[in-house]
Amino acid sequence: GGRAGFSGQVGTGEEPSPAEARRAACAAGMVQQEPGGAAAAAGTAEVRLSRRRWVVVLLFSSYSLCNAFQWIQYSSINNVFLRFYGVSTFAIDWLSMSYMLTYIPLLFPVAWLLDKRGLRLIALAGSALNALGAWVKLGSLKPHLFPITVLGQVICSLAQVFILGMPSRIASVWFGSHEVSTACSIAVFGNQLGIAVGFLVPPVLVPNVEDVEKLAYHISIMFFMTAGVATALFILVVIVFKEKPPHPPSRAQALIQSRPPEEYSYVQSILRLLRNANFLLLMVTYGLNTGCFYALSTLLNRMVIHHYPGEEVNAGRIGLTIILSGMVGALISGIWLDRTKTYKQTTLVIYIMSLAGMIAYTFTLSLGHLWVVFVTAGVLGFFMTGYLPLGFEFAAELTYPESEGTSSGLLNVSAQIFGIAFTIGQGQIMDRYGTKAGNIFLCSFLFLGTVMTAFIKADLRRQQANLDNEQTVIQSGERPEGPRSSSAPTGCS
Repeated sequence: GGRAGFSGQVGTGEEPSPAEARRAACAAGMVQQEPGGAAAAAGTAEVRLSRRRWVVVLLFSSYSLCNAFQWIQYSSINNVFLRFYGVSTFAIDWLSMSYMLTYIPLLFPVAWLLDKRGLRLIALAGSALNALGAWVKLGSLKPHLFPITVLGQVICSLAQVFILGMPSRIASVWFGSHEVSTACSIAVFGNQLGIAVGFLVPPVLVPNVEDVEKLAYHISIMFFMTAGVATALFILVVIVFKEKPPHPPSRAQALIQSRPPEEYSYVQSILRLLRNANFLLLMVTYGLNTGCFYALSTLLNRMVIHHYPGEEVNAGRIGLTIILSGMVGALISGIWLDRTKTYKQTTLVIYIMSLAGMIAYTFTLSLGHLWVVFVTAGVLGFFMTGYLPLGFEFAAELTYPESEGTSSGLLNVSAQIFGIAFTIGQGQIMDRYGTKAGNIFLCSFLFLGTVMTAFIKADLRRQQANLDNEQTVIQSGERPEGPRSSSAPTGCS
C-alpha cells in the first residue's frame, strides 16, 4: 500500500494530496467516481525501472535454491539415510513431505504478513529460518539422532512457507510489464536449480559406504556446506534486500500503490479469489501438475534403484536432468509469455506435453536402458517444471488487482495437498503393484488436469489494467487543463 514513489507532476518529487490528485484528474475529464481517482493518480505516477531489481530477484533465487536443496537432499539418497538412521522408507519420505504439510496451515498467516508488512520482512524470515534449520541438522550426525534431523527439516519447511509465494510478487513489485513473466521465471528458477543440486550433490558427497563412522563424516560435510551457504545468503538479504523500488515499475503496479491501505481487506481478497471460477480451475489444475512433480521427485530414487540396482549416482543425475530441462522450459515459457501474452494457449500446450512426457517415462523406465530413461525424464521435466512459473503468472493475470502473494499461495496449497496425496498413493501402489502402476496413477491425474485446463477462460485483467492506464495517460496528455467541457464527468468539484 501507501503512495511512496509518486509525484504530483513527473520529476517534482512532491506528493499531491488525494484532493489535489482528484482535482487534477477531474480537470483532465478522466474520473467518474472515487476508484477512478486511483487510476488518475497512477497516471501521474513516475514509472521507472530500478537497477537493483536484478540483484533482488537473483538474491531471492539463491536462498530459494538453498531451501529447495534441503527439501530433496534426503530423498535423493533415500537408501543411504535409511541405513544410517535405521528407519523405514516411509519415515524418510516424510522428511520430504514435511515441506508440503507445514505449508498448508501456515500459508494464510504468512500471506497476510506479506500483504501487511511487505517483501523485506518475509525475505528476512525465510532466509533466517533456512539457515537455522541447516545448523540444527548438524546436531543429527549419530544414527540415534533421527528426531534432530526431523526438527531441522521442519524448520527448513517453515522457511519454505516464506519463500514459495514470493516469485510473482517480486516480479510485479520490481519489474516492468514487458519483463514481469521473465522475472517470475528467474525467481522460480532458483527453486528448481536447488532441487537439481539436491539430486546431483548428495550422491557425490555421501557415497554408500558400509562404515557408519565414515558415513557420518560424509553427511557432516554436506550439512556444514549447506549451513555455511545458508548463513552467507541470510547476511546478504539483511544488507541488500529492499522493500520496493523508489518508483513503481508499471502502470498496473502504480494503480495498486495509489490505493489507500484501508480499502484493502485480506479476508475479502481471499473470498473474491475463491469466487473466481477461472482461478479455482487453475488452482486445481496447478495442484494436479505440481503434485505429480513432487511425488515423482520424492520417489525417483526408489524407482530408479528398483530397475537399476546400485545406480544411486545415476538416479541423482536423472533427477538433475528433469530439473535442468525444466529450468530451460520455465525460462523459455516466461520469455514467450512476455512476447505473446498467450497465457491460456501456452498453459494448455504445456499441460498436454507434460501428460505425453509422463506416459513416455512410464513405459520406458523398465526397458533396461538408462539412456532412454534420461531422454524421457528430460522431456518430462522440460514441460512439467516449465509449467510452474506459467501457473503463477496466469493466476496473477486472472486475479489482478488481488495480491500475487495470496494467489500464488493458494496455488501452492493446492500443490502441497495433491503432492502429499500423490506421494503416499504412488508409494503404496509401487510397493504392491510395481513402478509402472504407480506412474499410470499419476498419468490419469495429469489427463484430468489437461481436460480442466481447456475450460479456463483467459480473463487477462492485469494486461487490461496496463492498457487502460496507458490510454488514460495518452488521453490526459491530449486534453490539457482548461475550462471544463459540458461532457465532464459528474462528481468533480
